[in-house]
Amino acid sequence: MDDTRPNIQCELAFGPGGRGEPPTIPDLEGTEPSTANRDTESLTSTARSMEEVCARDNLKQALQRVRENRGSPGTDGRTVGELSGYLKEHWPAIREQLLNGTYKPAPVRRVNIPKPGGGMRSLGIPTVLDRFIQQAVLQVLQRRWDRTFSEHSYGFRPGRSAHQAVALAQRYVHLGYIWVVDLDLEKFFDRVNHDRLMGRVAQRVADKRLLRLIRAYLNAGVMEDGLVSPTLEGTPQGGPLSPLLSNLVLDELDRELERRGHRFVRYADDCNIYVRSERAGQRVMESVKRFIAKKLKLKVNDAKSAVARPQERKLLGFSLGYGSTPKRHIAPQALEQFKRRVREVTRRARGVSLEQRVKELARYLQGWGEYFGFCETPSVLRQLDSWVHRRLRSALWRQWRTGRRRYVELRKRGVRPALAAAAAGSGHGPWRLGRSRFMGIALSDAQLAALGLPSVAARRMD
Repeated sequence: MDDTRPNIQCELAFGPGGRGEPPTIPDLEGTEPSTANRDTESLTSTARSMEEVCARDNLKQALQRVRENRGSPGTDGRTVGELSGYLKEHWPAIREQLLNGTYKPAPVRRVNIPKPGGGMRSLGIPTVLDRFIQQAVLQVLQRRWDRTFSEHSYGFRPGRSAHQAVALAQRYVHLGYIWVVDLDLEKFFDRVNHDRLMGRVAQRVADKRLLRLIRAYLNAGVMEDGLVSPTLEGTPQGGPLSPLLSNLVLDELDRELERRGHRFVRYADDCNIYVRSERAGQRVMESVKRFIAKKLKLKVNDAKSAVARPQERKLLGFSLGYGSTPKRHIAPQALEQFKRRVREVTRRARGVSLEQRVKELARYLQGWGEYFGFCETPSVLRQLDSWVHRRLRSALWRQWRTGRRRYVELRKRGVRPALAAAAAGSGHGPWRLGRSRFMGIALSDAQLAALGLPSVAARRMD
């Protein structure tokens, strides 16, 4: 894929036409949860939204974002690297279709990927052209809508993060709300009613062309095995617009929870409500389930929802202790997923070099450490570093295979002759020998760092 990024302003003859500072977590002591300031613009001001979508600066920003996100080709096979050349030739006609309300999106490509906790997640991959147009629409709508969303909503919003959501939940627990109503919406992205969603969009957008375009994206259909199936409900995950539309749907839930005075955190379709007792939690669970079914026409997944102590549930990969100083822990499921990924890399065929294994692990460990370094259990991160090093030493020992080869390799790496000879003849397995003194000499922590292996403990946030 071509990843060159020349100056965007010179690339396209577009017709005329990052994240900010994170919000502070409110001081909740002795106060009731506040309702977000939801000032909305008049519909009149949105009558020419399509011109804003097609404005040069907005399109330049959208193209830059699509390039940064990269991603797989859609049903037409066109890559991100080919998008600029296509737009140079075809943009005037596409722009005309957008402005007169006749543009027709292509069907999305269905892709199924495994979920961390088991099962499969279905993604709909739009063509790169449709990702570009959706991104341009997203930028216009998000600027108008985001300030009207709840202060308790953290998913897919500029200047907001999963860490902020976890920190707010931790604050609730610290104040004595030591039971959580953990709500999981069943197949949320597949079940959203298009008519109800478009009704909510129409309350905020007067431009009929933009309304037709959003409806067309919802109804674009899905291609599988060469056949196109209609999409009668849902907002397929994979397109830039889907997260914003999901926040619009669930804003109705946020408003209701605020009206009731609940302390809650929502990140996309994950919603946790914090209460003082199990009895209160059961009452809230049943009441909110009824609201979701009746008003949103959605269903709570009973198998994945529960009223429990915070340390028994996970929120965005973390679990929370309770008491006077509740700490953020890495959830057991996240730890098991981490180990499963590392095992996949270190178990591979003997022909894979140590350098290649380290290279494959490095990007994953860096991103994982930056996210889960938000935990408050540094000893767990240090243990994971040691475990990864042991996995790599074990893999290297297996790769040497014969006693003679093992002796030669140990000597080359600075192990004394007597110790190398004893080690080469050892009958113990690779996992046990992975923590031996001689393998610690042959492949030290410093050597692994020099090869480019990151430390997850070093990325802990203080």
